[in-house]
Amino acid sequence: PAGLAVPRQLAVKQLKRHFLEALQANDTQEVMQILHTGKLDIDTVLEVEDPSMLLASYKQGYWLPGYKLEKSWAMAIHVCVMYNAVETALALLQEGAALNRMPNGKTPLHVACEVSNSDCVALLLAHRAKVNSLSLSGHTPLHYCITRESVDCAKQLILKGANVNMPSNNNEEDTPLHTAARFGVPELVAIYLANGASVDAVNSLQETPLMTACFWAFDAKEQSYSQHHHLVCRLLLDHQANPNLREEDNKTALHKAAWNCDHVLMQMLLEAGANTTAMDINGCAPIQYVLKVTDVRPMAIPELCYQLLLNHNAARIYPLQFHKVLQSCYDYPAAVEIMINSYERIKSTNKWRVAIPDDCYKRHKDFYDSVFAVCTNTPRSLLHLTRCAIRASMGGFCHRGVAQLPLPPPMKTYLLLEPEGILY
Repeated sequence: PAGLAVPRQLAVKQLKRHFLEALQANDTQEVMQILHTGKLDIDTVLEVEDPSMLLASYKQGYWLPGYKLEKSWAMAIHVCVMYNAVETALALLQEGAALNRMPNGKTPLHVACEVSNSDCVALLLAHRAKVNSLSLSGHTPLHYCITRESVDCAKQLILKGANVNMPSNNNEEDTPLHTAARFGVPELVAIYLANGASVDAVNSLQETPLMTACFWAFDAKEQSYSQHHHLVCRLLLDHQANPNLREEDNKTALHKAAWNCDHVLMQMLLEAGANTTAMDINGCAPIQYVLKVTDVRPMAIPELCYQLLLNHNAARIYPLQFHKVLQSCYDYPAAVEIMINSYERIKSTNKWRVAIPDDCYKRHKDFYDSVFAVCTNTPRSLLHLTRCAIRASMGGFCHRGVAQLPLPPPMKTYLLLEPEGILY
């Protein structure tokens, strides 16, 4: 009779709630008792509180409501993995729970990797979970290993045949190596490389893992540099990553590091043979990237970036455009000094003085007075001209060349444009 339908629905709802609580508490006995009543199927889909969307994965390009979805669908096995209820998970699998279903876009194995739960990963793999299954957003379980805590999960996946070179099945086409580089996890990068990951794999934007790590090494919100990402770059370069590959806008890894004003990475890339004269789609070399961001990277040491580039064969700024250097670097006299000293001589134009705000001129008065005294039509000091002649004879490879000269250290640093605070 129709009258009984409502209470029955209510009873099922209460039973489901009770079942969910038992799963979350890892109460194996209670979970089994409920299943043995036969009133709930082992693969029943439950509605679970999931504000951080551990259980959910959506297809790219699909419209999602603007508000945050607080709940996800999941089966009992998903809930166990989410709450680290290993004993209950084992009992469910022994009872024949399905283990590759995705009620909300993720299999239990995807969830286990995302929460870095290596015990559950081991259990699921032992019961033949699909190791390369794709979530609804197109990611394999390896793509969900993004923390140091998930290193053990990744090792197990690879032992069971996970494909370390499988690109995500979506707009990005990132390999697991791209993902580990993006999140800056050197331990994962090392494991993937040791297991045959292609070091120069490209995603849909033609970016290599090296480019990805260089870009994400700088946290714009915190204005800080990540040593983990630096270590990732070191590992990739040690595995012969090519620093001169270009992504779809013709940018190289050096362009990305220059944009971040990251002198540590720039030095690493330059020593690995990065080309300082490579131009992007707009005709900008890395030195122009540093110029664009000098005044918005408070934690950077821009003069080191300019010095590195100029000692590694970077093209100097066209002399008639030098006022643009002053517009970007007026508060960094050391950077201005390095740039001016890279020319045999350079003559100031009336645009120079306008580019330096008065309060800044006052702050660095001795320095700027020396700039205008020296940047005239007359030749610079013999010492400086000698420096220029030696630098020119090295054909731009000063960094390596100067190191081999039989000279005292102060002369070497002079040749490498070490700033002194004043021009003469």
